[in-house]
Amino acid sequence: MTAPKPLSGKHVLVSGGGTGIGLAIARALADQGAQVTITGRRADVLERVAGNGLHPAAMDVTDEAQLTDTIAAAVEQRGPIQICIANAGIAEGRALHKTDMEFWRRTMATNLDGAFLTIRESLTSMRQTDWGRVIAISSIAGLKGLKGAAAYTASKHGMIGLIRALSEDYLGAALTFNAVCPAYVDTEIISRNVTSIQERAGISADDARALMIDANKHKRLIAPSEVAQAVLWLCGPGSESINGQAIEIAGGQF
Repeated sequence: MTAPKPLSGKHVLVSGGGTGIGLAIARALADQGAQVTITGRRADVLERVAGNGLHPAAMDVTDEAQLTDTIAAAVEQRGPIQICIANAGIAEGRALHKTDMEFWRRTMATNLDGAFLTIRESLTSMRQTDWGRVIAISSIAGLKGLKGAAAYTASKHGMIGLIRALSEDYLGAALTFNAVCPAYVDTEIISRNVTSIQERAGISADDARALMIDANKHKRLIAPSEVAQAVLWLCGPGSESINGQAIEIAGGQF
């Protein structure tokens, strides 16, 4: 008789789950038996990766009304959310003296406000259950200053502050709150950043990519699957005492 998978019967929400880190996490959790609602702004991207336990739901984390309705519909279809992965975000650098209010607010609205709303609405049903995990995908920039990216750095620091506060709010409950903080991960964001760095620094694409690789302590890009495995650990048996932590995935100490 086949043993049940560890996450069988669990409903997971992964914001930004159609590509990159979010998709790797969604697939890893689905492989362990979970039913995973993946959200993102682009319905066509979500539809292309749907199936095998992944359920697409178009959602913009900066739109509170849409987010609230989408998460409520997912709960109605698949039951209470017991694992919330607040992953949706944007990564764009800009010197502070070139940062206007529109850029600042767009970064905060997506990275910090979006995480807050995603977690808040997921907790509505999670709090009614006997077990839950909330994991924010922050960044190594949530723990250190990232040169030339003040808005991004501030938003990622804010995510960790949110997680730490929630871990205190729910001490003693069967819910844990943690942040995962990767350095540069090999996703399409790297390709976009190459172009941005080229334009800002006046260097070649190869040199721009090398700058990001060199910033990682082990001098290589991190695979999305490495981040997904950390999330699996936080959702697995024996993780009950891991709470309020910001876990670096960076190839070494910062």
